[in-house]
Amino acid sequence: MAIVDLKSRLLTTTVAFRGYNTTNLGRSAECLAHPLYGPIVARWLKEASEHVAEATSQKVDLVERVRAGRESTIESFAEDIGLIMGMELAQLEILRTCFGVEYERVRSSFGYSLGEITALVASGVYDLGSVLRPLAALAGDCAELSHDVTMGVVFSRGPALDFEGVDRLCLQITTEAKGVIAVSSRLGPNAALVLGQGTTVDRFKDRVSEELSAPVHVRKNSGRWPPLHTPLLWQKNVPNRAGLLMQNMPGGFKTPRPTIVSLVTGKASYNDYNSRELMMRWLDHPLFLWDAIYELLSGGVEVVIHVGPGPNLVPATFKRLADNVRGQFGATRFSELELQALGGMARRPWLQRVLPARVALLRAPFVQHVVLEDWLLEMKPA
Repeated sequence: MAIVDLKSRLLTTTVAFRGYNTTNLGRSAECLAHPLYGPIVARWLKEASEHVAEATSQKVDLVERVRAGRESTIESFAEDIGLIMGMELAQLEILRTCFGVEYERVRSSFGYSLGEITALVASGVYDLGSVLRPLAALAGDCAELSHDVTMGVVFSRGPALDFEGVDRLCLQITTEAKGVIAVSSRLGPNAALVLGQGTTVDRFKDRVSEELSAPVHVRKNSGRWPPLHTPLLWQKNVPNRAGLLMQNMPGGFKTPRPTIVSLVTGKASYNDYNSRELMMRWLDHPLFLWDAIYELLSGGVEVVIHVGPGPNLVPATFKRLADNVRGQFGATRFSELELQALGGMARRPWLQRVLPARVALLRAPFVQHVVLEDWLLEMKPA
């Protein structure tokens, strides 16, 4: 996408911040080595390093780590938080200083998992150190809890997923006192992530066909996962301890600019004082990615800028939705032009009131996506 196109479409653009993953470097080394971008990247990584080092009482050098190309392990979780947040903020500064594209002028923003916290920093609600230090201080306990945690992707290939049934089965298995399992994220109308200790995901997989009426599949993911957005964090009192740290945290009395669609609620719920409350819920409540995406589509978003090193989950979710819409309509009953016209209905509020509630989803195939680190490395600054 040409620079003039990006600048002229900010009023229909949302910025998506990525969260933690098993790989977190992306193209950060290329950005760090870039003659114009490098000093900006180094400055943000150095600041993030200082905050993580203060919180963990360990030596941290994220600049050296990026140059060495050392990927994440569960033991580096605290560093990873700093790396992701630092790179996201660096990319936005590069976009502004080198291309004149101001984050504050976009229509909205949102973030998956850790990305929502970065969105609060980028939107001026907190400075980086205020939120990074508490997160880094508790990261070790979150990583320790991951030692026997397995991620399961729960999905249906046909009807919508019975989320109440999934929650009920997780609770039934948890009450057997052989490990906790809970939904961590609702990825779409037919998909969710669950995190469970010990054999809980296996037991969930064995019993799900008996408990839910529609066919449901479970795929286990490899790797160890800090159990954010689940009550597994209660086992080390992480939410309460985080709340105590947040009580004295500077900032938090400013309405975000641009508006942040929170995955805690699936809506634009932040005001000028409730960010601490939402962050507390963010820790141990599931994320509503699906609701947030619909909120953005119904609000007229046409461009999504994906910020952070190697974003994958949110772009994949949008692609899956777009492919499903095309498969349902585009390849059968409607031409591409006719499908685009249907998607345009979402811009007419009066017409939405007399059409099916989820008509805005028809716009998904026509949303343009920009992976920011790729875009920055391909463009030539003015």
